[in-house]
Amino acid sequence: MTITDLFSVEDKVVIVTGASSGLGVAFATAFAEAGADVVLAARRVDRLAQTAEAIAPTGRATLAVACDVADPAACQNVVDEAMAKFGRVDVLINNAGIGTAVPATHETPEQFRQVIDINLNGSYWMAQACGRVMKPGSAVINIASILGITTAFLPQAAYSASKAGIIGMTRDLAQQWTGRKGIRVNALAPGFFKSEMTDEYPEGYLDSQAHRMIVGRTGDPAELAATAIWLASAAAGYVTGQTIAVDGGLTVT
Repeated sequence: MTITDLFSVEDKVVIVTGASSGLGVAFATAFAEAGADVVLAARRVDRLAQTAEAIAPTGRATLAVACDVADPAACQNVVDEAMAKFGRVDVLINNAGIGTAVPATHETPEQFRQVIDINLNGSYWMAQACGRVMKPGSAVINIASILGITTAFLPQAAYSASKAGIIGMTRDLAQQWTGRKGIRVNALAPGFFKSEMTDEYPEGYLDSQAHRMIVGRTGDPAELAATAIWLASAAAGYVTGQTIAVDGGLTVT
């Protein structure tokens, strides 16, 4: 096996949650372009059809499954559907999530709980369902955020708490599963990448944060997806329990 071969994800079966928009589409498209078959999961099934259409030119198989990750049964159904069609699950991209920017003294219990239920609990339910069927050599990649490490000068207590929780969950699942089951578990902590979530930020906010990034710009979703492909491949076979910041250097300034 050559060094180039180590980076291959060809013929792997990858579940991508939150695959109806933004970074989820970027992850799904990148893995298909790299030769993987992709299970697309999200609440908005009509948008999943658009993602599948974008992937079609790669020639790789897709499966779209409606899923609210806050529902453990729905997460299990995604895995059951994937197993029925493909016979295995090799990679989970735990990407589904929502964000809010509500001042802490005004945030309602319902708003806070919804973010935790989708971002943190949902990531756990999906990982749990995949962990039941994954074989040695598989990989779980949780999508955390730099907001689990630092701040963005916006009122995002619920979002930050959920992403910090994902980082802790990643470490624990790695210590449970990597030695015993051969499943590597890592997290990505994206910096500022344009998405539906950042579209809700105040006008000019992203530009105002550029000075915090050593590279002086926001990220290209393809750069984040490429890092996920590395983590899913044998090239990252000695990497587990880690959170990789893909943030243009923001967290080191």
